[in-house]
Amino acid sequence: MTVSAIGFAVLTYTLGLYAAIVISPGPNFALVSRLALQGRKETCRGAILGLAIAATFYAVLAMIGLATLLNEIGWIARTVQIAGGLYLIFLGINGWRESDQGHGPNSNGVSQAGKSFVEGVRLGTIVNLSNPKAVAFFVGLYAVAVPLDASLETRIAVLVGGAALELSWYGLVTGILSRGPFRRFYQAGAKWIERVLGTVLIFFGARLVLNR
Repeated sequence: MTVSAIGFAVLTYTLGLYAAIVISPGPNFALVSRLALQGRKETCRGAILGLAIAATFYAVLAMIGLATLLNEIGWIARTVQIAGGLYLIFLGINGWRESDQGHGPNSNGVSQAGKSFVEGVRLGTIVNLSNPKAVAFFVGLYAVAVPLDASLETRIAVLVGGAALELSWYGLVTGILSRGPFRRFYQAGAKWIERVLGTVLIFFGARLVLNR
């Protein structure tokens, strides 16, 4: 598969815009940061894959035109928005509850199930799918950056590149935050860090529930 010079320009421009959104702080970043600081590497890796799966799913919908239809059916988008907001609030409340259990080096506050890769995939997929703004983002991105006559090869390259951006950025975040200095910082103030991250998740969830 080859991408023409025009296709390469489209790919570069699209992924540049995509990267600017991916690195922006949001519920995805809060989720990955929390898991990385807790040292839940397998769960974190799964969550990153889940984020990429959900983003690619919405990107495919946008490319074939179904995302626009979904975005125009108000009650569907609103239902997804409320469900996603409530799920983020649930994760945030769990953060507050777990803050009283402690996450030090000898802590057993994180269950074995919580450490699983599959659990992480579920978390990441639900959190990203539950954000209806992702639909609007991909519809807008591909309407502006990807011309209607873009080749199939270019479109596939954009999809693969977007997934790679999700995986590489959050992989970098995980690699940094799971290192010794950050882990020691977390262990020293786990109770309040958990509450801060939990509050951030509750904030994003409340915004989804209340905003129309």
